[in-house]
Amino acid sequence: MQNGLIVPENFDLTLYLEQILNRLDIAESSRLDYRSRINSFVKFIEKNSFNQDCFINFKQDLAKRNDIGVSSKNKQLTVARILLKELHRIGMIRVDITGNVKSFKQSKKHKVSGVSETEISSLLVYLNQLPPTPQNLRIKAILSLLILQGLRQVELTRLDLSDLDLVAKTALILGKGMDDKELIDLHPTTVKTLQNYLLSNKIADGALFVSNSNHAKNIRLTTRTIRRLVKDVFIQVGIDKNTHGLRHYFTTQLIKTYKSDLLEVARYTRHRSLEMLQVYNDSIKRKEDLPRYYKIFENIRL
Repeated sequence: MQNGLIVPENFDLTLYLEQILNRLDIAESSRLDYRSRINSFVKFIEKNSFNQDCFINFKQDLAKRNDIGVSSKNKQLTVARILLKELHRIGMIRVDITGNVKSFKQSKKHKVSGVSETEISSLLVYLNQLPPTPQNLRIKAILSLLILQGLRQVELTRLDLSDLDLVAKTALILGKGMDDKELIDLHPTTVKTLQNYLLSNKIADGALFVSNSNHAKNIRLTTRTIRRLVKDVFIQVGIDKNTHGLRHYFTTQLIKTYKSDLLEVARYTRHRSLEMLQVYNDSIKRKEDLPRYYKIFENIRL
């Protein structure tokens, strides 16, 4: 017994972490994400003691940090909670020390600032002047799937060549938290960029998007690499947004076009709940109403 926990004398948290992560019934991409997020908890335990209060102390330590947002804090807390609950389940911890420790409160409003129509225009000007190298055709294909199809980054990395039917203009997408692939219709521009990419990069089978670098040749791209590639383009164009801002743009344009018909929009965005789409819709309505609000007080001068 050590600090109220059943811990072997030579207890190695990292060793048990790997065993637990390998046992979890989750997608491989989620497993990789868990590994990266659990590091902060492991470092906290190494610096402090592994005791009955370590989880609440970890939360308090996260609360003091100003370098990450509430969403990131909650994700780190969630992964640590999963680890500790599993340690309790297999008998390594005498009690469930995660009980009564709540997640950080955060607004349900969408935090990501979407890429604007003006920024999309600037982005297209930049892309259309690029020479047709394999690398440039790859990023154009990636961006077409993000802008015109609204794919999530993880969905993009999961795509295989066999998922595409460019004649029928369709693709099979393994969505977030889904076990089965969903059929989506591809925009003609997306089909064109994919055809150019496949021909230039000589993709014959396997993963749709792979690395061109010497040390990772033909290895499937990760979400981290996708973000880096898109960020590099954004920097060239002067767009200070993240990759998810493109899905925000896609969703916003659909809501504007379909005049708040959220069920129809959900068919394209593949949101399982209309709650998030309602957040987008409320934001659009609020911005559209601003001129009327401004006009009410237009004679006020201070």
